[in-house]
Amino acid sequence: MLNLVKIAAQMGGMSEQLVQESKQSSARILQAQAALRAATLEQEVRSHQRNTWSQGLNFSCAEPVEPLDQVTQYQPYDLAHSVIATDGSQIAPSRHEIAYCYLINIGRVALHYGCGSYPLLDSVPEVYYLAEDLYGARQWNIQTEEWMGLKRGVSEAIALGELGEELRHGHKPKTAPMVALSDGSLVYWFLENLVPAARAQILPDLLGAWRQLQAADIPIVGYVSAPRTLEANNFLRFQVCPYPEPDCPNYCGSLTLDQAPCSRFMPVRDASLWQTILQPGEASPLWRSHARILQEYEEQQIYFCYLHVGSEVARVEMPAWTALDAEKRSQVIGIILAQVQKGYGYPVALAEAHNQAVVTSSDRRRFFGLLEQQMLQSGLSVATTAKEARKRSSIA
Repeated sequence: MLNLVKIAAQMGGMSEQLVQESKQSSARILQAQAALRAATLEQEVRSHQRNTWSQGLNFSCAEPVEPLDQVTQYQPYDLAHSVIATDGSQIAPSRHEIAYCYLINIGRVALHYGCGSYPLLDSVPEVYYLAEDLYGARQWNIQTEEWMGLKRGVSEAIALGELGEELRHGHKPKTAPMVALSDGSLVYWFLENLVPAARAQILPDLLGAWRQLQAADIPIVGYVSAPRTLEANNFLRFQVCPYPEPDCPNYCGSLTLDQAPCSRFMPVRDASLWQTILQPGEASPLWRSHARILQEYEEQQIYFCYLHVGSEVARVEMPAWTALDAEKRSQVIGIILAQVQKGYGYPVALAEAHNQAVVTSSDRRRFFGLLEQQMLQSGLSVATTAKEARKRSSIA
């Protein structure tokens, strides 16, 4: 049981620390604003530096593809359209349960506006129990729980691609635009740390689902709430670099990134800076991500902008075929604003997909209860460990 009295005694020190950090953050944001204004006047030079010295950089730096001072106003899309979304949840494997397995549940949502069609709200569960699902990734030093998370991401993408194709080539008219929303980034940073053989089990299915959506003319958009990335602000490092050229290995090779002179206003998150610039409905200029993993994305390169949705500044990510089409991008951002408006601060399709996917503690008990029945019918002995049994019958 949580002792709130003891916790309350620690809150004073935490509050003082947060106040101090807030003051430091405000000072760093002022420095970042000044760097942005200066870089706007020298954007061509800074972009040339980024492209010339990119191989030696020890940080991930995005590239602006529009003027840094370009701010675009968008309006919520109010014509007929559809929005699809998926999200996932899971029952993690436990050695204390009656069987070592895991379950992934994918919530699917299709919402139609002005189309005269009923919404789709359902979930698709799948149980993983084969040896290759449970132990196959250990050859790459990936634990079962981590592999389950990777499989969940793949399942979400596949379900989104299949749902889009089903609706586009089924009863939905092609004239009404349709957008596929993904919860979180389309840049799978975590794949950078996997060995190539493990990435080969994940990335092709993800990209294949995106191509499926592209073939159906359904833009996929990654909506990142409360983004913590520094990709855009890292571009400003070139503006404050004190050296003749941004040759990181030569001038700063012995320093950590935090010690480098270009880190004087870092870490200021991209969203924190654009929060001071954008008004509700406005979007930042478009940026191209240069995360290392994107070298394996082939034609599905990722672009992003920061969008003030009213409740927050979110990061909106799109593949090149959507982002570089001004009309399609405008339509997509308008639909996102409409979704946030309907969802009272967060896209309603993503919220509903989460609700369809979530697995409660009672769901978990029923899952293992059903599994127990199946095992008994098959003549197998069933028993949980003493630890699990004791937790279920606690006298507290």
